[in-house]
Amino acid sequence: MAEEKVVMVTGAGGGLGQALVTEFRRQHWRVAAGHRIEGPPVGDADVLPLRMDVTNSESVRSAVEKMLGHWQRVDVLVNNAGVARDAALPQMDGEAWEQILAVNLKGAFLCAQAVSRAMIRQRDGHIINVSSFSGRAGQRGQANYAAAKAGQFGLTTSLARELGSRNVRVNAILPGVLPTKMTASRSPDEMQQFAAANALGRINSVEEVARFIVFLAGTQNISGQLFQLDSRIAPWA
Repeated sequence: MAEEKVVMVTGAGGGLGQALVTEFRRQHWRVAAGHRIEGPPVGDADVLPLRMDVTNSESVRSAVEKMLGHWQRVDVLVNNAGVARDAALPQMDGEAWEQILAVNLKGAFLCAQAVSRAMIRQRDGHIINVSSFSGRAGQRGQANYAAAKAGQFGLTTSLARELGSRNVRVNAILPGVLPTKMTASRSPDEMQQFAAANALGRINSVEEVARFIVFLAGTQNISGQLFQLDSRIAPWA
């Protein structure tokens, strides 16, 4: 049997992160599960929990080194770690701006940088950034989050051009509003509004998003693309 491929998933303790760990394992991938506080349930020898802070370069470098020491390769990185701190612009303090940019954008950069060396040596790899529709059509009260996620679009296409000659693919997905901890504080009326904004009248599920990401991870000829996974239609689409 061919050696199982290795994926690093950041934010593995969250709702989508746990679904990604489950689906990658179901498809026989080895999973390095990066988490800052709460990791995924462990009970599988092919799931390696890695405590890491994606905003800290030393923490990211250490986690990647542990993964490479354990499995000697990395085939895919899923930059899934993300947070939101919504506020209207007059009430948004500098800390909220810096934190959201640090986790969502700087974190994706640091993790991509750390795995890229191994992928370039292998002449094979795939980086998948979990972005957001907010980066395409910013919502009120999300100047920080929208800016960070739009930044991921630029990061994705720039790295796709830079790393393509080494057979490293870079793509981004826009999962849509999901029933996770990030949306747990939203009221039923707000969730219904999110659903109504979709042409299909419903939001996505973490399981469907995870299945798509695992499929994309295994592709060989797709790079520099943004994949929206719900049915909202961008104003300029």
